[in-house]
Amino acid sequence: MTTATAPESRAFEADVAKLLRLLVHSVYSDRDVFLRELISNAADACEKLRYEAIADPSLLGDDPQPRITVRIDAEAGRLTIEDNGFGMDHDDLVASLGTIANSGTKAFMERIEAAKGEGPEAASAQLIGQFGVGFYSAFMVADLVDVVSRRAGTDQAWLWSSDGQGGYTVAPAEGDDAPLRGTRVILHLIEDAKTYLDRLTLERIIKTRSGHVPVPIAIVEKPGAEAAEVGSGAALWTRSRSEITAQEYTDFYHSFAGQFDEPALTIHARAEGRHEYTMLLFVPGMKPFDLFDPDRKGRIKLYVKRVFVTDDAEIAPRYLRFVRGLVDSADLPLNVSREMIQGSPILTAIKKGVSSRILSELEKLAKSDVAAYDKIWSTFGAVIKEGLYEDFERRPQLLDLARFTTTTSGDGWRTLKDYVGSLKPNQTAIYYIAGDDAARLAASPHLEGFRARGIEVLLLSDQVDSFWVSAGLDYEGKPFKSVTQGAAELDLIPLPEAAPPQDAETSERIAGFVAFVKETLGEAISDARASERLTSSAVCLVAPDSGMDRQLEKILAGAGRIGAGAKPVLEINPRHDLVVALAAGGTDDKEAREDAVRLLFDEAKILDGEPIADAQAFAERLGRVIRRGLG
Repeated sequence: MTTATAPESRAFEADVAKLLRLLVHSVYSDRDVFLRELISNAADACEKLRYEAIADPSLLGDDPQPRITVRIDAEAGRLTIEDNGFGMDHDDLVASLGTIANSGTKAFMERIEAAKGEGPEAASAQLIGQFGVGFYSAFMVADLVDVVSRRAGTDQAWLWSSDGQGGYTVAPAEGDDAPLRGTRVILHLIEDAKTYLDRLTLERIIKTRSGHVPVPIAIVEKPGAEAAEVGSGAALWTRSRSEITAQEYTDFYHSFAGQFDEPALTIHARAEGRHEYTMLLFVPGMKPFDLFDPDRKGRIKLYVKRVFVTDDAEIAPRYLRFVRGLVDSADLPLNVSREMIQGSPILTAIKKGVSSRILSELEKLAKSDVAAYDKIWSTFGAVIKEGLYEDFERRPQLLDLARFTTTTSGDGWRTLKDYVGSLKPNQTAIYYIAGDDAARLAASPHLEGFRARGIEVLLLSDQVDSFWVSAGLDYEGKPFKSVTQGAAELDLIPLPEAAPPQDAETSERIAGFVAFVKETLGEAISDARASERLTSSAVCLVAPDSGMDRQLEKILAGAGRIGAGAKPVLEINPRHDLVVALAAGGTDDKEAREDAVRLLFDEAKILDGEPIADAQAFAERLGRVIRRGLG
């Protein structure tokens, strides 16, 4: 290959340079993946050409049939992956091969660094496909990579070349070897990678990892030899489910979705009737790195009659964004723009059908294989619950799919149906407590009165929980009620072993002490009152009856959505030994009682996960109490 002018030298982005070093030195045990990545890129280029040729058939020229060719040159130690797809020009080469999305690079490098201690096997196949490093995996087997490409409809071919050490060159490509259209990736293999020059090895890898690719694949065993087809180009999703093995589905998932885990659920279905389309969808077995990236595209790709149209159709709602795969429509017109397709009523109907099918398949799995569904919920439940807030139409279905940790569930999950089936007599609400730590929630003093009465409480530790429970939902007529908001309303559900009532004198002293607490704390609280919900703790903080749940208030305040939150109510356990003693102490040592009250308030804030605003005053107050105790 010759160039007409001196090549233009460029440095890789800093993240790409580091990524290449990590690929070569850390992700070294499963190098077969490079071939799958390069073939996938070639197939994408052919699919792009098919789409662009709908509007401009001249792009196909005299070569309309897409193909991918793998060429072996054992004598020169070169392996070439070639396609006749859309190709790239100078700017495409720089943008596609000289840079990579920062978020993907950062996440990849963080994961690979974390996996180093587990050995090379742990840092290999599980990482590459997840992070879109694709083309760069070529440097695991080659010390020099040349890319010769000519964009469809242009006259100039370009040569991109790099040794993967920190930079690359781009120059016009001349000579008979330049493709008429498409891309040729030439790998100058390192010595211990020359096993990839063996035809049988290549054929095995291609059939295993890229057998689904909707473009024919052929191998040329040596220069001048005939091409032998190893992949027919039959799209997997067009075949009947009975003809496809579980391994073929898994291989397709690995290549198409860029994942290396086993899919937890595969959905392959054809919709017929008013609209005809095929869906091939996968629920990953592990959490994708981009699960919370709002700008990530390509989760579900849209095809029209096997022609890739867009990866930005938002076919599934955001709360199902963990689903990977494709939808192929037979009804959408091919001769319209992506923008027109987005507004198509046909696509709207497809979106509704696909979303309903995903949820119905999850429902079936929840009934047929509880363990498999529980694993999916453990991985993606926090995302699915976003639908409880966003999708009013499917809310009842999502509530049935939801699983919860509760005060009685132990290490397992509970459904709302389980919860409602265990309601106590006179219980009119589904009780929950929200926070950011499940263990701390389970130990919260707010639960004491409920636990003593055998009332189950949902422990909600995902951020989204504070939002959906505040949306006015109910389940089978039972509203959701926070145990940290308003009065506990436990008087209708008696304790199994109720303590005898306090005598009138003690009750009067407690009432006086509660009044003293209000006077002492003043504007720091909105109220102080005797508590029904406490049985062993002395105090706790709750939201006012008309206020929002305290966890939701903290989230909104932390995000700057609201100013200072509502002042809390301090609830006091009238039977706690400390409270009874303080109530009986009279007012002879008012300073000591004030210190005790403020320490009780500080204790309530700590139990509620709040910081002590004035640590110095807290320390001085605690010191005075200790000194009094020591006489």
